[in-house]
Amino acid sequence: MTMTDKAADRVREIVATRENANGIRLGIKKGGCAGMEYTIELVTEPNAKDDHVERDGAHVYVAPEAALFLLGTEMDFEQTTLR
Repeated sequence: MTMTDKAADRVREIVATRENANGIRLGIKKGGCAGMEYTIELVTEPNAKDDHVERDGAHVYVAPEAALFLLGTEMDFEQTTLR
């Protein structure tokens, strides 16, 4: 997984709002119409089994069970208004 500059900026913004957080963790759980839902949580202590993606000080940890679902993807951030 890779991360764009916009995504890295947003991860740093989110992490800065929480004391002791040093990144976010992406995971999956069963549910949704396609069978899986993505989860995002703040990380205070990284799990040694997680994959680690870093860009300009933005840290994203990928849970082992989510790695195959995110392989080859690019994380981006876009803010839109409701239409």
